[in-house]
Amino acid sequence: MLTNTTLRSQVDSLWDKLWSGGLSNPLDAIEQLSFLLFMKRLDESESDRERAAKLRKTPHKPIFPKEDLRWSHWTNLEAGESLKFVKEKAFPFIKMLGGEGGSFAQQMENAEFKFSKPSLLVEACKLIDQMQVSSQNQDVQGDLYEYLLSKLNTAGTNGQFRTPRHIIRMMVKMIDPRPGERICDPAAGTCGFPVNAYQHILETHTRPEDLTYDEEGYPHGLTGTKLSKEHHQFLQTQAISAYDSDSGMTMLRIGSMNLILHGLEKPNFRYADTLSKAFEEEKCYDVILANPPFKGAIDAADVNPSLPVKCKKTEVLFLHLFLRLMENGGRAAVIVPDGVLFGSNNAHVDIRKKLIEENRLDGVISIPSGVFRPYAGVSTAVLFFTKGGTTEKIWFYDMEHDGFSLDDKRIKFPESDISDVLECWKNRKENKFNQKRTQRLEELKEKIAPMKSEALKIQAEIHRLTFEAAIADEKGQEKARQTLEIDQKKMADLHEKMAPLQKEINQLNRQFWVTKDLVTANKYDLSASRYRQIEQDEVFYEKPKVTLERLKQLEKVATAEIEEIQRMIAGQ
Repeated sequence: MLTNTTLRSQVDSLWDKLWSGGLSNPLDAIEQLSFLLFMKRLDESESDRERAAKLRKTPHKPIFPKEDLRWSHWTNLEAGESLKFVKEKAFPFIKMLGGEGGSFAQQMENAEFKFSKPSLLVEACKLIDQMQVSSQNQDVQGDLYEYLLSKLNTAGTNGQFRTPRHIIRMMVKMIDPRPGERICDPAAGTCGFPVNAYQHILETHTRPEDLTYDEEGYPHGLTGTKLSKEHHQFLQTQAISAYDSDSGMTMLRIGSMNLILHGLEKPNFRYADTLSKAFEEEKCYDVILANPPFKGAIDAADVNPSLPVKCKKTEVLFLHLFLRLMENGGRAAVIVPDGVLFGSNNAHVDIRKKLIEENRLDGVISIPSGVFRPYAGVSTAVLFFTKGGTTEKIWFYDMEHDGFSLDDKRIKFPESDISDVLECWKNRKENKFNQKRTQRLEELKEKIAPMKSEALKIQAEIHRLTFEAAIADEKGQEKARQTLEIDQKKMADLHEKMAPLQKEINQLNRQFWVTKDLVTANKYDLSASRYRQIEQDEVFYEKPKVTLERLKQLEKVATAEIEEIQRMIAGQ
């Protein structure tokens, strides 16, 4: 998501200029902006590779056959000459990146560079230079594209909205794709999952001394020097496959450019309706990473017969597809709407049953409902499963914070469960790790218990003093109020001491295991809230005897005041 307000403002300004400059079709504006961003980033990427090769003292294979094809060259030409050069040389060059016959070249075959005014091209290039895209977080093209879609109010219309980068990275780390494995996203959009899977393999096979990490933990210096020549070749040519059903090619071009910018020289990202009869791949992949569309119309007559043809829910159809695409032992990490977890219709129950009875459901992460804002407020979960195998118990994590506010603004937030999710997943089968967490949980409960008891006593005192202040005379009211303030301060101090303990207790309770038998008994319900055990704190309630006694006192006070009013009236 595009959270940088300065960058958003610059995109807005650029959008307005494209619109007023004649690119009145919104999709044309998005596509043409993407082409310019791609040419800019391709130049910067080339500079990065040149510096890296120089530092490592290794040969550098240039992307550009001629230096004048680079952004840094043609943007310094006179406006008219610059537009002519881009149309005749620079743009035809980028259309053929990845090689003739490659998926990118196929997608770009009919692409047009639609800038017709030299002044508009110059203005647009200047604004893109001001954006300093290279200094932003990775995968920025997808963010920019999604932000533009949000301006059109079309993001999410078909259930397609961009998965936040930190959620993608968490899922990729957990599924841990390895060299030699075939990885696929059958609903790839802007290719966030394929990009991160590719980077993960490089990161885990780069010497630690070559790696650097930015302030958000994203890796740089991904050399992949620990990969064998064969594995490196496989990673570049066969490891990554992705598909999208955007027949307009805009999404395919964006995704392909994203892959190229991140180092995949010949991306295998192609057009396909992966739910259709025409898509017949089966048992082709070792890893599936995806966030498939949750809604939108489907052509029921064209649904592949290997899928439940009567089902109208795309999220269910995709889960069946993922199982079909994987080899036995293949692993998947996919995002689903919450309805898949607890829906009572046959389609939902059947797919949960299939995942548990015929395969191994490894884990379920409940994701906070605000994670996909501002594009959608849908509640989601991540399912981790292995094709084949046996489910005996299922690991759950009930995530509450992802590091950003859960409103439409999605402002960076200090609390995040992601590091705990990764640690718990990595050590989920380690008895020592789980015992340590259980022991710590018991220690915290023991430590906080007397504080909770003390809080109940203070609450009782606050209730008593509040009542006495209400019925006392002026002098008594002042005394009661002073004592009440002291007790309220005690309560505030006590809550301040309890807060970090309770926070850690809540954190430790977010991971838990559930047996297959228990899930089966609940009609295969996979809602974390159904199984997560949360101790309810004792709530203070006044004893009925005390309440009745106070009611009598209030009645006496009220009666006395009424009698006093009557005497005052009688004396007039």
